[in-house]
This record gives sequence, C-alpha cells and structure tokens, in this order.
Amino acid sequence: MGQPLLIIAAGGTGGHMFPAQALAEAMLRKGWRVKLTTDSRGARYTGGFPAAVKVEERASATFSRGGLLAKAIAPLKILGGTLQSILAMLRDRPAVVVGFGGYPAIPAMAASTALRLPRMLHEQNGVLGRVNQLFAKHVDAIACGTWPTHLPEGVEGHPTGNPVRKAIHDRAGAPYIPPGDWPMSVLVMGGSQGARILSDVVPTALAGLPEPLRVRIRVAHQAREEDADRVTKAYAGAGIAAEVQSFFTDIPARMSEAQLVITRSGASSVADLTVIGRPAILVPFAAATADHQTANARGLVEAGAAILMPESKFDPATLSEHVQMILTQPDAAVKMAHAALSVGHPDATDRLVDLVEQLAYSPKGSK
Repeated sequence: MGQPLLIIAAGGTGGHMFPAQALAEAMLRKGWRVKLTTDSRGARYTGGFPAAVKVEERASATFSRGGLLAKAIAPLKILGGTLQSILAMLRDRPAVVVGFGGYPAIPAMAASTALRLPRMLHEQNGVLGRVNQLFAKHVDAIACGTWPTHLPEGVEGHPTGNPVRKAIHDRAGAPYIPPGDWPMSVLVMGGSQGARILSDVVPTALAGLPEPLRVRIRVAHQAREEDADRVTKAYAGAGIAAEVQSFFTDIPARMSEAQLVITRSGASSVADLTVIGRPAILVPFAAATADHQTANARGLVEAGAAILMPESKFDPATLSEHVQMILTQPDAAVKMAHAALSVGHPDATDRLVDLVEQLAYSPKGSK
C-alpha cells in the first residue's frame, strides 16, 4: 500500500495558511504525501511550507470584490478550477481533503464533494467564514479552532483548537521575562488588512509613555508597506528604538522574547499567544465578518490574559495607559502570561491529525 495522500485547500492569508502548514508538517512526519491547493495569490504565501508539500494552483474567485466584470466571470473561474481538481483527484485519489477556508479552497472542496471523497473543514474563528459556510452541511466533520463556534443547525463541531506551526510549538511555554528596569520588547502585529489603525495609534501611544519607561522599549512593528516609512519616522521622533517591516518571518522568536504583544485578534495570532504565553492588548478588526475577531479574543480576555480594545475605543491616550499598566506591574504581567497558557491548545495539531486519520481509516461514508 502506497503513502496515503492528503489534499489541503486553503486561501492566501496567514489565518488560513498557518494552521494548514501545521497539519501539513504533522502529516508528513506520519509518512503521508501532502498537496496544497490554492490560487495564484495564495501560492505567494507558501514559503513556510515544507519542500515536500506539492503546491498546485487552481483558478478560483470571489463574488465579494471587484467590478461587475470580475463578478460575472467568477463562476467560470470557479468551475474551471473545480474541473481541474476533479481530474487531478481522479488521477491521484486523496485519502482525505481538508479545507481551511478562503475562496481559493472552493475548487478542491467542490471537487471532493462531487467525488464523494472523505472531507472535512477546519474553521479557525468563532464564526464560520463564507466558504466554510457554503460547505458546512456537505462534509464529514468540522474541526473548530475557537470554541464555541457558531454552526448551522444540525451540524456538529469538533473542538480541536487552532494548530500552530512547528516554529511556534517549539517555543510552547517559553519562560516569560517580566517587565523591569531593563530593555523591554513590544511586538505589534496588524495583519494584511488590519494593520493601518495600529500604525496610526501605537507609535503615538508609546511616545506618550513616561520617559523612564519609553527609553527602555524596543519595538518590532509589522506595518503595511505604504505605512512603514511614516511609522519608522514616528518612532524615531519619539526616541524609541523600533524595527518596522511589512512582514516578519521570525514571529515565533519575537513573540517569545516580548514582554507585551499588541495585535489584532485573528485566530492564528490568538493561538500563538496561548501556546507561547504572552500578555496582550487585542484590537479586533471591526470589518471582520460577523465580528469574529471579538469572538476569537473572548477566551484570552475572560482568562485575564489580554485587554480588549475595540476600534471605537482604540486611541493613543487609552492605549498608552494600558501599556504603562502592564509594563510597570511585573507580577500582573506574569499572571497574564500564565493565564494565556491556561487557555491554549498546544495539542491542537494532534487533535486535527486524529480527525484526518479517522476519516481516512474508519470512514463513515461521505455525504
């Protein structure tokens, strides 16, 4: 018997790709073959995947963006990508297909549904994304990264937690150095869509800290490329040592070294915080579908591991107060770090692997 094949279908954002990468790494270690299907945009975000993962591009599209012409041809692109996927699956039949959401996942999920292959979804957020909503009643299982997850009536979810990349898992529970009279690291992450407001508010907030605290801060700030220059100048003008980049490839190391993380509450960011264990100030992306980033943040906030700041209340003065409170109270900061660990699921990847193997080796019959 040859190596079983897992096909992973995911869109081109960190929220979809990071847990997909974690599953790919784990299944390769178990001797499976793994293919990732995405579109041309998503293929640009696959650099972190192991070289053994074969990346296959499939045409796809969304109905929510673009002009009338783009929306008119979207069904044709999706149909073309689905036919490509059907032919590929007939040539090399997968044991399981797992969708992680995002419109580039549509062709593989539609093809596996048409062929009645074992298939499942992983939803990172507390609310199903549009694509996962589309397939929720037509898969064999739904793994839920945030619990509880709002699911359609009659659909059962499996609370697995959100898998994290091996680089994050390797730093699980890394010792936390509390704030003190020494250089302190602050990590600022915004994501591709939600970074601008952090670039607008955070430098001003940190500039407003008392000088004895401000001069000890070292900032790593992930900003949109078009904002990087002004953010760099803002920190320099305040005398704050800062490294500003559009994308950090070493987030695991930076997070484990940080005394405080200021970030959006995307599912992957929240999962990373709970596995490494760091105090956080969370700013949910207000435009997120069904306000799912607020749902993502709930567990950390209720545990006392994070402060929630809705965009409507995210102003420099208030943020400065919160930062000062955390960085001047080491005992409280340590409690926040430990509280983050208390709500983590470092075994999320193992749980997801178990579901995949159950579908592969003990199928109950596809819908």
